[in-house]
Amino acid sequence: MEDIMEKDAKIYVAGHHGMVGSAILRTLKAQGYTNFVLRTSKELDLRRQADVEEFFRTEKPDYVFFAASKVGGIMANSLYPADFMYDNMIMEMNMIKNAYDNGVKKLLFLGSSCIYPRMAPQPMKEDCLLTSALEQTNEAYALAKISGLRYCQYMNRQYGTHYISVMPTNLYGPNDNYHPQNSHVLPAMIRRFHEAKENNAPTVTIWGTGKPLREFLYVDDLAEACVYLMNTYDGDETVNLGTGKEISIGELAELVKKVVGYEGKIEYDTSKPDGTPRKLLDVSKLESLGWKYHTELEEGIALAYHDFLTSDVRVER
Repeated sequence: MEDIMEKDAKIYVAGHHGMVGSAILRTLKAQGYTNFVLRTSKELDLRRQADVEEFFRTEKPDYVFFAASKVGGIMANSLYPADFMYDNMIMEMNMIKNAYDNGVKKLLFLGSSCIYPRMAPQPMKEDCLLTSALEQTNEAYALAKISGLRYCQYMNRQYGTHYISVMPTNLYGPNDNYHPQNSHVLPAMIRRFHEAKENNAPTVTIWGTGKPLREFLYVDDLAEACVYLMNTYDGDETVNLGTGKEISIGELAELVKKVVGYEGKIEYDTSKPDGTPRKLLDVSKLESLGWKYHTELEEGIALAYHDFLTSDVRVER
């Protein structure tokens, strides 16, 4: 097992402007870490091999949290599959290879629970990856993420590196993406119910039947788990990060409606796809490693809604 990160170790948080990366950076600072190397996507395009090589050669980070990726909801994944595959695949290969070439002590790679098989046994254990067909609506993204995760494992086996990977469930919280077309289900609901409240709209329409079951983890809990695992875990197998609790999309809509204070009705557009019917992580491995979530869903939604109201996240991206 690797030593715990020194408080002055040089830490590169890739994707620090995104929801996950910014939460990891917040958590590291709160825990007393002081030496960060950060680049925006405009300052360093992770898709450009020569630029990534130059960055690692110059900066020589000790630890890397790889939270940079191209992400989106069902619509975005359906419209832009080639972009999702190319951008994620090439970023991962560039980052992980250059981490090795420049002596990074440890790297944490973030996957996603949506890369598990569509009909995986529930709750999903880490070893169900690649056991059956993927969900078609985000297959391109899933294939890219699986490649990054496997590349970490292959590097460990071939070169003796210490690259770990985690599999987060659906995330939400500060600095989320609230774009009207390209956002995930929970931030999309927050925006939709808020705008309906502002406009006194009589109804809010939710895609699908409302029956699919989903699990949600507050992003600051996720960040805490990532830092914890970076300091304590050195296994080759990925680790699921979630709550182990699920809620239907319909129940989630009612909860967001309550938090936002919307008074109208909820309708369902059953001509739209539901996506995966159920997606719950088995978090027994995470809990056996000594970590458990602490932000309950209603509290987390209230925190996320406050962030939505008080920041510039409503600007379309």
